[in-house]
Amino acid sequence: MQIEQQIAEIQNIVDDVLKMALSKGATQAEASMSKVQGIAVSSRMREVENVEFTNDGGLGISVYVGKHKGSASTADLSPQALALTVEKAVDIARYTSEDPCTGLADKELIATEFPDLDLYHPESLDTEKAIQIAIEAESAALEFDPRIVNTDGASYNANLGMRVYGNTHGINAGYPSSRYSLSCMVIGAEGEDMQRDYAYTVSRRANELRPAHEIGQEAARETVSRLGARKLKTANIPVLLHKDIASGLFGHYVGAISGGSLYRRSSFLLDKLGQQIFPEWLTIEERPHLKQGLASSNFDHEGVATHDRTIVENGLLATYLYTTYSARKLNTKSTGHAGGIHNWLVGDTGDSDQAMLNKLGTGLLVTELMGQGVNGVTGDYSRGAAGFWVENGVIQYPVHEVTIAGNLLDMFANIQAVGANRDTRGSIQTGSVLLDNMRIAGS
Repeated sequence: MQIEQQIAEIQNIVDDVLKMALSKGATQAEASMSKVQGIAVSSRMREVENVEFTNDGGLGISVYVGKHKGSASTADLSPQALALTVEKAVDIARYTSEDPCTGLADKELIATEFPDLDLYHPESLDTEKAIQIAIEAESAALEFDPRIVNTDGASYNANLGMRVYGNTHGINAGYPSSRYSLSCMVIGAEGEDMQRDYAYTVSRRANELRPAHEIGQEAARETVSRLGARKLKTANIPVLLHKDIASGLFGHYVGAISGGSLYRRSSFLLDKLGQQIFPEWLTIEERPHLKQGLASSNFDHEGVATHDRTIVENGLLATYLYTTYSARKLNTKSTGHAGGIHNWLVGDTGDSDQAMLNKLGTGLLVTELMGQGVNGVTGDYSRGAAGFWVENGVIQYPVHEVTIAGNLLDMFANIQAVGANRDTRGSIQTGSVLLDNMRIAGS
């Protein structure tokens, strides 16, 4: 069956469910359904370890009886099962507490236009080909250097899916999407020292994944480069967050400006709208409609239309991020962020990777962060780290078993540069980030 026909059939089901909810006493209702078909293949030491097939799908409905909400879901799409699911949701709503902030998103915010974002590029789910790709990545890693002694495996994933959302304000829209990824993690040894590292690639198009042998070789190269790692003495020094992990820094910013944290008063960025948070040269733009974007969407999980948006303007906190519920809690409007953010593009200073090392001068290049030592209320930051010691812009030796610490407000304000070479494999696209001064706890 063609994907367009499948989406149309699901839209019919969603339409029926919404009408059924209104007939059962709901004043408002919304329903969504996702279907995913996929394969996941993993290998270890050139042998197939797991082959998993996915064929999941389920419909969820939320009904509102006045300001009372009830939700239910089902994987059975028979008329009898759908009717029972709606009845359960309405029954639940009658017993829940009244909440003045609950309900559908405001009608004027609901998406009405659905341009093609080019998210769907189907390939046959070929198990043999997937196995071949995973083993090729592992083989390339194992053959790269004799110090690569073992692997944590390689994994190839392919997922073809669709999502349909509808509510009683009139939206009933769906779109298909595809996602492919390949990763490889290996273990290296030299004397008694053992290290591990990984590499991965992800794309909406299978043929735009990086070649398997490159992923294996990169995993091996990164692992070998970490052998002989040393500890550092405790000090205050500049830190360069490698582009592969720098998005995490801005991920903490996402959490701090999200409506849920704000109405609970559990954010270190509370009441700072319009204030200087980053250097004046730094801007962050959100682009929800990027073709083939990994976080692209015409509407959020509540049907609210997404729009291009400036998140940080000349270092100023330009907007908070609201769902419908958090917006009503704070007497404002949804920004279309139910379900997450949509392709953040972090501005840069035009520096190449080497130029970023030159700007670091002497300090720590961090390539891995561990632990969750971040306090969203105070902004206090403390995480385990590994990477490389750099002198005069030149990497000297690997470093491990250190902790980097600071406060996110100070870290944001003291960003010295952002590299031009962005990591585009996630919802936040950024280059490496140079921080002026952080506390390093070592030996």
